[in-house]
Amino acid sequence: MCPLEVIVSEPPVPSYSSATSQEPLLGDTIGDNLARTVASFGDRDAMVDLPSGRRWTYDELLTDVDRVAKGLIAAGVLKGDRVGIWAPNCPEWTLLQYATARIGAVLVCVNPAYRSHELSFVLKQSGMKLLVSAVQHKTSDYQAMVGEVRESCPSLKDVYFVAVGGGEPHTGPDSWQALLDGGSGVADDDISSRGAALTADDPINIQYTSGTTGFPKGATLSHHNILNNGYFVGELVSYTEHDRICIPVPFYHCFGMVMGNLAATSHGACMVIPAPSFEPVATLDAVVSERCTSLYGVPTMFIAELGLDTFDAYDLSTLRTGIMAGSPCPVEVMKKVVAQMNMTEVAICYGMTETSPVSTMTRVDDDLARRTETVGQVMPHLEVKVIDPVTGLTVPHGEAGEFCTRGYSVMLGYWEQPEKTAEAIDVARWMHTGDLATMDADGYLNIVGRIKDLVIRGGENIYPREIEEFLYTHPDIADVQVIGVPDQKYGEELMAWVVMRPGTTPLTAEALAGFCQGRLAHYKVPRYVHVTDGFPMTVTGKIRKVQMREESGKLLAEGGRS
Repeated sequence: MCPLEVIVSEPPVPSYSSATSQEPLLGDTIGDNLARTVASFGDRDAMVDLPSGRRWTYDELLTDVDRVAKGLIAAGVLKGDRVGIWAPNCPEWTLLQYATARIGAVLVCVNPAYRSHELSFVLKQSGMKLLVSAVQHKTSDYQAMVGEVRESCPSLKDVYFVAVGGGEPHTGPDSWQALLDGGSGVADDDISSRGAALTADDPINIQYTSGTTGFPKGATLSHHNILNNGYFVGELVSYTEHDRICIPVPFYHCFGMVMGNLAATSHGACMVIPAPSFEPVATLDAVVSERCTSLYGVPTMFIAELGLDTFDAYDLSTLRTGIMAGSPCPVEVMKKVVAQMNMTEVAICYGMTETSPVSTMTRVDDDLARRTETVGQVMPHLEVKVIDPVTGLTVPHGEAGEFCTRGYSVMLGYWEQPEKTAEAIDVARWMHTGDLATMDADGYLNIVGRIKDLVIRGGENIYPREIEEFLYTHPDIADVQVIGVPDQKYGEELMAWVVMRPGTTPLTAEALAGFCQGRLAHYKVPRYVHVTDGFPMTVTGKIRKVQMREESGKLLAEGGRS
């Protein structure tokens, strides 16, 4: 009689990964880290602003950072006070970023696309004490909008305006120069003593990210969060003091101020500002004129650059690397970036504002397939896992679940919103991203969907609930739902399904855009409007947005849109 053969199957391997590093985490504050870089690379280029033609070495950068810090001290800014910046990319943005870090003030990043409605909310929710604002940019009259909401924000004591884009400087008692002049009597020791009282775990930055409550939430980040994230992003693309980074992505995002500025200053590299906001010609001009070695962008930026009629005339031979992030990258675009832009070491990053932002990243030696079909592996000193959203159990390799991450990068919390913080970060300090992901046997992750109704339009994260809450204020709208629909240029566009009040004229997309003008950021204005008698519902009364998206796709294909 033959003995029974016992077959023991291998247990499934859980979708969990962590990464160590030969490089330890930095324990510095941002101000101390900048001072260390200046001591090592003081005579090297630190920042170049192409629109104004201004340049700084690291020695000069620290001198001007401390001039701003003294101005803030003279204006009564204390450790923990919130100082806002509302402007497109400009040198003053960067100087304020490091000046607030030097004295322990909390920098509040205000989206340049915001309008008065959103500005007022951020000013009040953050308890902002001082604001540095652009005078204007393109069609945005920042000065007028500040004047419109200032009286309703009692915490706001001072506002200083700066001209951006190389125009005539703003003058007067509310000018950037007035802020600098105000600190002329402050001693260097005042900055030193402020810095000595700081720890790396102090909050230093608030970034507002749209929330399902209908209003933005202030992700609060520490020195330790963002300095280390910028540093290790720079490490993985091999930055040194010889690198020159072209940064056309906005500073108000972590992409610009962390992956750009902090990655540069923690390695002694040079920050190159091509324009206040993205312009493909200005970006490539900057790469050529400044001999940049690295270029950043969301996929739509690289598409615009590659699509220029004059693209072949640009000598991009100095480029070797860069970062593409913000939304999924089409394979063909990535191939062109590598082959036609000389960015053979370009990296893909994935993360969110609440995680400082990068959680996973491709490596220099990853093949093209991994750099286009995945978002890379876990960053050094971090953990990631993929869980069943219902049970919380870690799913096996290859199975989809919610992407979670833990480690130094996880935010301190949402500013003065402990309940919302508890919804996002569990008791074991895992950040629940709301994104659906899979992990393979080698630890590479792929983002396959979203649990929430997040819409990503050209790299901008948009939560429909915020827009719905605003559109409910329209006098003719009885009910409204906002969804994302596919778009070739931006990845997704917004579509509003609208139920009109009885006796009113059906709303058009043009009329809705007019209602939003000056009150809602342009990228949050729905491109399409569908007037309907009601929404598809489940038997339990929940709105079926999946069905709405399916029906919307058919409507748009048939040309049935308002």
